[in-house]
Amino acid sequence: MMRRLLLGGLLLLLVVSLITVRDGAAQNPPSQAPAKQQAPPRPPIDADIPTLPVSVELVNMDFSVMNRRSKFITDLTKEDFQVFEDGKPQDIRYFSRESDLPLRIGLLLDTSNSIRDRLKFEQEAAIDFLGNVVRRNKDLAFLMTFDSEPQLIMDYTHDVSSMAQAIQKLRAGGATALYDAIYVAALQHLQRAPLPAGDNPAVRRVLVVISDGEDVLSDRTRTEAIEMAQRSEVTIYAISSNTNVMEFSGSGTTREKAHLGPSDKILQMIAEETGGRSFFPYKIDDLAQSFQDIGTELRNQYSLAYTPSNRTLDGRFRKVRIEPKQKGLVVRSRKGYYAPRPKAAARPADQ
Repeated sequence: MMRRLLLGGLLLLLVVSLITVRDGAAQNPPSQAPAKQQAPPRPPIDADIPTLPVSVELVNMDFSVMNRRSKFITDLTKEDFQVFEDGKPQDIRYFSRESDLPLRIGLLLDTSNSIRDRLKFEQEAAIDFLGNVVRRNKDLAFLMTFDSEPQLIMDYTHDVSSMAQAIQKLRAGGATALYDAIYVAALQHLQRAPLPAGDNPAVRRVLVVISDGEDVLSDRTRTEAIEMAQRSEVTIYAISSNTNVMEFSGSGTTREKAHLGPSDKILQMIAEETGGRSFFPYKIDDLAQSFQDIGTELRNQYSLAYTPSNRTLDGRFRKVRIEPKQKGLVVRSRKGYYAPRPKAAARPADQ
């Protein structure tokens, strides 16, 4: 009997213990790991967002304004002009009348065989130009020649007398590589021209080319030569030494151009694409007024700058048109500029 009572008590105790454990589990459920937080959804990729950083570049344009009588107009303001890039209007941020900027002039003389009988003409023209334009201790000029290849004869100087002596010693010979010479002059010398000391390092970069315009040997094309001048912000003034297409004037006492030959048109195009002018004189006396006009123009120009609305770095050429609001005025400037290239795609400077 006693064994039965003891066994019953143990069973009752076991049942009570199981019930207690079950109730406790119901009141205190086992802890669960915190739910994993989901990352916020990624924003959709916009295909229009450029994958390369874009830098904002100012486009600087130098230009001159003339009326129908070929007189320079020098009293205009920012409000007198509109600027268009690839046909789209742009906001002018900076504007000034730059009447006395230092000049950095490259004098590029054709000394090939094709101009042998006109070399004296070129020498006199070059010396006359330097004497009328270069100001001592302010402007600098360098002298280059070209026949089969370009050659630097005298680096930047304001000593016109020394440069005149060097010009008089030139001799003709070799083939003609005009485009190579323009390319090298713009890249290696005018683009890297010495700048004046002080707060305003601005200069005008000018290349004066005296040649018959014939090219038979260049590695560079005419387009590449013009592009390098435009990238270097160089204005080209071309003086033709070609006297083949001449006729007597109505008075019968002087000779002048009957029409422009193919090589003359090449010089004209190179000058116009860079915002300069071309001249077609017959003799040295005809140059006096032309050189005076060049000097006057260089010291009576305007400058403006704008941030282009098209900020794509594609290295492409952008056409720029400066329009005066006043009728009867003509603006002369370079035809446009080349946009910067992405850094990864940029070409070395010497290529």
